[in-house]
Amino acid sequence: MTKAPSFQPKSRAAKCSEDAPVGVEDQPLPKKVAETPVEEKSPAQWAYERLILYIKNFEEQLDNEHEVAMGFTGGDAGVLRIEGIGFFDPDVITFYGSDESGARTQLIQHVSQLSVMLRALPVAVEAEAPKRIGFRLAAELEEDQKEDAANRAG
Repeated sequence: MTKAPSFQPKSRAAKCSEDAPVGVEDQPLPKKVAETPVEEKSPAQWAYERLILYIKNFEEQLDNEHEVAMGFTGGDAGVLRIEGIGFFDPDVITFYGSDESGARTQLIQHVSQLSVMLRALPVAVEAEAPKRIGFRLAAELEEDQKEDAANRAG
């Protein structure tokens, strides 16, 4: 049985300058993300995949003095240096990392409440180089999808 080709979800971005950085909305979905039709993904999986793309794109615009963090909206909880991201079907996203003081931090959020602000924080003093979690997550995303396809096939 041949899988019907997946469509490219609609996305748009308006920019006030021609030199504005390229956004996720301006690029085609990576092949491994586009392989599984959106209608076959849970809200958590679909949000997880797109968050990875946004984090990776954000990191591509950072210099070696900064790394990605997530600012919390709607409270005084501060920021979380993103060290991992996960999902639990059908509707939970979780972020792992540390706060400004270095304390281990985890945010667990329902996809209907998802509101993420990516921030560039200076690299921690003890770090030799910025942590680029988006690139690692994107590679893992491709491996996960290969496993899922193999499991469905056999």
